[in-house]
Amino acid sequence: MKNLLVIALAALVLASCGNPATPKEEWISLFNGENLDGWVIKIKGLPLGENYKSTFRVEDSIMKVSYTEYDTFRYEFGHIYYKEPFSSYKLRVEYRFTGEQAPGGPSWGYRNSGIMFHCQDPATIGLDQDWPASVEVQFLGSTAERETTTMNVCTPHTHIVMGDSLITRHCNSSSSKYFYDDAWVMAELVVYGDSLIHHIVNGDTVLTYSKPQIGGDLPEGFTLPQGTPLRKGYIALQSESHPVEFRKVEILKIRL
Repeated sequence: MKNLLVIALAALVLASCGNPATPKEEWISLFNGENLDGWVIKIKGLPLGENYKSTFRVEDSIMKVSYTEYDTFRYEFGHIYYKEPFSSYKLRVEYRFTGEQAPGGPSWGYRNSGIMFHCQDPATIGLDQDWPASVEVQFLGSTAERETTTMNVCTPHTHIVMGDSLITRHCNSSSSKYFYDDAWVMAELVVYGDSLIHHIVNGDTVLTYSKPQIGGDLPEGFTLPQGTPLRKGYIALQSESHPVEFRKVEILKIRL
């Protein structure tokens, strides 16, 4: 019996040595659930850092885009940028649309928000510039009267490649399901520098493209030439006239 016990213990040791534990993924929370520390705001028509009418706020551990202090929306498109740039990573964002669109918001802004990535430095954005040079992961919410996919891709001042084709059309749809009313949605973005990019919704890959680059009409004073590969940049969340909430923003850096 003693010999059998020794053999059994030896087998367990060998098994544990031959099957090392999978390394734990080191996800980093970009939003601390308490305040907007680590984030920089830029709203069209206003200087960097001014949070016009508390558009971006934290309530009940949720980052909110709110228009409760607006009498009307006058195209004050806004973005809140994390303080440092990234190149290759996985990003998780949980979002949902709430309430009614701000009065005066454009029709396309209804239940519309998103993630901007590989953004230009927010300090270089012009006072009246609508959007940063970036790639947009577009969030759209559905209703019974208006059904639309989410995690589409749009390209302000940029182009992308799908298959072997350079895509110059501004927005391209994903294959996602529809998400209605105030449902929380898990949006995941996988970025490999200026190479491959995946959009994932609630675990389903709904869009893949590659080679993000500068292209099309460029902002005044923008100096990067057409075709410049976008290997890294800032991450931003949008305010485009419809209230939206974010309860998780976390990143996992990929080492290539």
